[in-house]
Amino acid sequence: MTAVGLPALEARLKQDLTYLELPAKSWVPPRQKDGQAVYDVVVVGAGMCGLTAAAAMINLGIRNIVALDAAPAGLEGPWVTFARMRTLRSPKTLTGPALGLPALTFRAYYEARFGVEAWTALGKIPRPLWMEYLVWYRRVLDLPVLNETRLTGVRLLDPDLLTLDVATPAGPRQLLTRRLVLANGRDALGGPFVPNVADGIDRRFWAHSAEAIDFEALRGRAVGVVGASASAMDNAATALEAGAGSVDLFVRRAKLPRINKFTGIGSPGVVHGFASLPDDWKWRFLHYAMAEQTPPPRDSTLRVSAHANARFHLGSPLLCLEQEGDALRVTTPKGSYGLDFLIFATGFRQDLDRRPEFASFAPYIRLWRDRFPAPDGLDDEELATSPDLGPGFEFQERQPGICPMLRHIHCFNHHATLSHGKLAGDIPAVSEGAQRLARGLARSLFTEDRNLHYAALQAFDTPELLGDEWQDADALPSTSGD
Repeated sequence: MTAVGLPALEARLKQDLTYLELPAKSWVPPRQKDGQAVYDVVVVGAGMCGLTAAAAMINLGIRNIVALDAAPAGLEGPWVTFARMRTLRSPKTLTGPALGLPALTFRAYYEARFGVEAWTALGKIPRPLWMEYLVWYRRVLDLPVLNETRLTGVRLLDPDLLTLDVATPAGPRQLLTRRLVLANGRDALGGPFVPNVADGIDRRFWAHSAEAIDFEALRGRAVGVVGASASAMDNAATALEAGAGSVDLFVRRAKLPRINKFTGIGSPGVVHGFASLPDDWKWRFLHYAMAEQTPPPRDSTLRVSAHANARFHLGSPLLCLEQEGDALRVTTPKGSYGLDFLIFATGFRQDLDRRPEFASFAPYIRLWRDRFPAPDGLDDEELATSPDLGPGFEFQERQPGICPMLRHIHCFNHHATLSHGKLAGDIPAVSEGAQRLARGLARSLFTEDRNLHYAALQAFDTPELLGDEWQDADALPSTSGD
């Protein structure tokens, strides 16, 4: 079957939405404050999670919304910036952000562009093509996004109203909103993690894998990579393919993890049931999966080992990192190595002190450690510092009444995992997560406006019966003489 083209797919999607009566009509009463329009929801982040969340809200009739993203249009998220894998790691068949709409799936998009035979022949989704799909997703759903717009501060204006300070190319602005959704990626509540061993080392000698790296400048150079994650393999392979003289991977573990535990139990039961687990079971599931670690993809690892000048050093945590003139020296339990450049593929760490835009509410967020003691032998700092979220992904107060604005701020990102499961960061269940978020927003907005909705109920006076549809068989005869 030949490709039908995107216009035909878009017509099909439009028809499907019409059949389903989507999006729902707008029902949230509009609001102004001192002459300025108030958004119902502002979403921070217009990558995959932010777009899916926005689409889910609009489908439920929460239509006065906008998403903000610091990146230029087409560069949102990691896909064409610091992600360096050749293909996505997820199976091509996952429906991802499609929200239950077949015509909105990546498969429908791909077949419309390239045909069914091309889909059958496709292995995994090329990373840049996934970004093209997300650009199309935003366009075909007409999702409202302000690019090159960065959140710089949040303040409570009224009991149910937030003022957002934002930086734009035209200068600072203020937006008013009733709800704020943080869909801003893996580093949403912190930033890239780099171990203390790098303290005092000139920045020209190292980078984190989430940063821009000039790989061409590494041609012929001795490069080191710290870590064994997918990101570690992708960065090592990119350096090798750019002509690095050698790449040494320093892995703390004696063996690479080989089994992706959570993939093995993936099911609608996990998606919809995890949030209902008792706290100790949530902790137990995630502690075990994190301790086992996620293996790097086979393709990514082979991409590295295909190069004769790549060396894997297992059981080799960094004990010391020293600057020696125009080079580095790395010391591990197994030896000492001279390098020209070092890449830390060491993930991200929650650290709200690194996010000044959240300073007005960050100290008051209730974390899991504030109410749940880790079970014996299962201590974990990442889990302990996870935010303890409500049913609609909303932050909660560490002490009741200490920061009322928190109930208006929703954490739809990786840090929601302990409270809700893996619904807000990865492709497999992002639609389910976005729909849970949207339903929570709909509940809270309706409840907050109950007086207005009740008044509208009382004022509604469009009759369905006009009075001429029946006669009362027991009515007394008219005595008017007519």
